[in-house]
Amino acid sequence: MAIGQTTRVSLPYPSTWEIQASFGGRPTTLGTLVISNVSNGRVSGTVNFRGTPIPIQGSWDERSRQITIESPYANFIGTFAYKAEPTLGLRHYVLRGTVRMKPPSVRAGEVGTWTAVTNLPL
Repeated sequence: MAIGQTTRVSLPYPSTWEIQASFGGRPTTLGTLVISNVSNGRVSGTVNFRGTPIPIQGSWDERSRQITIESPYANFIGTFAYKAEPTLGLRHYVLRGTVRMKPPSVRAGEVGTWTAVTNLPL
């Protein structure tokens, strides 16, 4: 790539992310986020915190780099960032934001933070 050129990087799919959620200082919950498809501003995939993939759907705003994800148990709102590491041949992607649990979750009503990360070749 020539000096001065910029590359617009979008939300990668299909992609698998490590996701963690934290509520009120309690230990972090770890899981897997799979983004299967992004099309016309719509996102679909699964999230898995307890061994069973749960379907998700949501929206992706390319211009503001904001994502919303809804599962039967929680609503996630976040922003997208990335950093290229040319010496490693990787691009690090990060989604980060707030999560609100909803019924039938045992944590219904609780609000916390979430972060999801993945690395892909340049």
